[in-house]
Amino acid sequence: MSTRLGLLLVFVVAMSLAACSFSTAGESDDLTDPGDCITVDLAVSSEKIQLMTEMAQEFNQADNSVSGTCVFARAQSKASGLGAQLLASEWDELSDGPRPVIWSPASSAWGAVVNQRLSDAGRPEIVGDGVPFMVTPLVIAMPETMASALGWPEADIGWTDILALATSEDGWSAYGHPEWGEFRLGKTSPNFSTSGLSALIAQTYAAAGKTENLSLEDLRRPAVIEFGAGVESAVVHYGDTTLTFLNNWYRADTRGSALGYVAAAAVEEKSVIDYNRGDPDGKLDAGEVARPPREPLVAIYPKEGTLYSDNPLFILNADWVSDDEQAAAQLFVDFAQTEANQRKVLEFGFRPGNPSVALADPISPAFGVDPTQPSDLLEVPSPQVMTTLLDLWRNQRKGAQVTLLLDVSGSMGEIGDPETGDSKLLLAKRAIESSLDEFSDNDQISLSTFTLDDFTGETLIVDVVPMGPASANIARIRSALQVLDAQSGTPLYEATQRLYEQRLAEFDPDLINALVILSDGVNDDVDPGNDSSQLDELLTLLSRGSEGARSRPVRVFPIAYGADADFDVLRAIAEASSSAVYDASDPRSINKVFAEVISNF
Repeated sequence: MSTRLGLLLVFVVAMSLAACSFSTAGESDDLTDPGDCITVDLAVSSEKIQLMTEMAQEFNQADNSVSGTCVFARAQSKASGLGAQLLASEWDELSDGPRPVIWSPASSAWGAVVNQRLSDAGRPEIVGDGVPFMVTPLVIAMPETMASALGWPEADIGWTDILALATSEDGWSAYGHPEWGEFRLGKTSPNFSTSGLSALIAQTYAAAGKTENLSLEDLRRPAVIEFGAGVESAVVHYGDTTLTFLNNWYRADTRGSALGYVAAAAVEEKSVIDYNRGDPDGKLDAGEVARPPREPLVAIYPKEGTLYSDNPLFILNADWVSDDEQAAAQLFVDFAQTEANQRKVLEFGFRPGNPSVALADPISPAFGVDPTQPSDLLEVPSPQVMTTLLDLWRNQRKGAQVTLLLDVSGSMGEIGDPETGDSKLLLAKRAIESSLDEFSDNDQISLSTFTLDDFTGETLIVDVVPMGPASANIARIRSALQVLDAQSGTPLYEATQRLYEQRLAEFDPDLINALVILSDGVNDDVDPGNDSSQLDELLTLLSRGSEGARSRPVRVFPIAYGADADFDVLRAIAEASSSAVYDASDPRSINKVFAEVISNF
């Protein structure tokens, strides 16, 4: 099948799905006051927020009106999976930002997920036909050196090869590189990320030996289940976006150790282009200069076939969207489809949504991608298969061994929600409790707290619920949370180091090993004058590298909770352990943020 023909066919499939009956905290980027204009709020996936923000600004400078009233568009970033969850449940404007008039996830498949979830709950569908804005295929990104060891670019490589590497006892030794160790894979959670969802669909098609008509019976075949579990066994950890993997890869590259992080990650082609440009998160900050990596990534288009992310513009048929807002939204959609804007998507590493617009740089080998690929495309599964696939993944994914380390310093007793008077600690306990059901029977979890002893001033760490199976510990943690209270100081460095060393000592090679830290303050232990050396010692331990971390990778995921949290230090802790920091500076967002953290497991 030719690439262009395949592209047209996948649009037809995706749009027919969206028309059928089926299913990081949002980051506001430009929510300027629209004044008296009709407001078109857009919730768009993170990889295109910069482009959509610029387009909205251009749109707002034009003379657009509905019934004589001006029209104003503004965009906020919302991960595709998170947007789908909010639309299928409840969108809280206080914590989630304005409810969208236009929703633009990375793929039309998310529209199917939303409508199916709403239908299952007996509620009306709100996602209709969407207009493809720009497209990018799912690829398997690998450092060029590693891909070459597999025979790239001549060899056809795909999910069956990933499975073979993931389950091989020899790992990279089979390809003459024992120094690379075992095969490590980066994948995002399909509940949050389009690349994670597309990868799950693609690997399941590969397991079933199909390119279309994936069925519920296929999903329950033992060979398909075993194939999926084998691929997942190589995952280092999951995440809500691919930026975690790309940024960690990039940092490792600056240290000359790009081959020591992960060997492959399921991402979109656009991300490979951004990475090789020296802009791994696709959005240069003021004063930031792009620096191409020493070790470039290459895009492998799976030989079994892949899917396009078509970035549809959905004008929602929701009760919060008025007729005037729908008419105003259509003006923006028409604006987005103009040839000038279709060509502009190339500048951002996407392929134009209109296949009549010719491909050009950066869709070229110079940036690690192949404009002649993909040659084979996969059919988007039916809505019921899609939601069932997500439900089954819960028990197919790699298990985790996770310690939840909760700061119970005195400041946690301060008010976190001015409207209700609830303390930060109460909000945090509720967030932990609500997330516990996301763990599966394959997981091991524990709960610890840290503060300073009121009498001795020494670090006090309490193993509230010791490590054990989630099936038993969930109830114990819920019960224990009820009696926790705010106490004294915040010995952040020592608590992190001791719990990290504990996780190293109890490392399980068959599980994702991690430490989640929720802290609302700065380190203030008994010897504050020793802060600098303490922190240096901790960061050295976390990043010590290459030998111990390769054989026993323990990731630390800090949550910066409240306005007084030491975000810079927590970010350094995350980066040293090749993970990600999460921002809950508004305590009222902790439920959503904690859910995003748990998506890593």
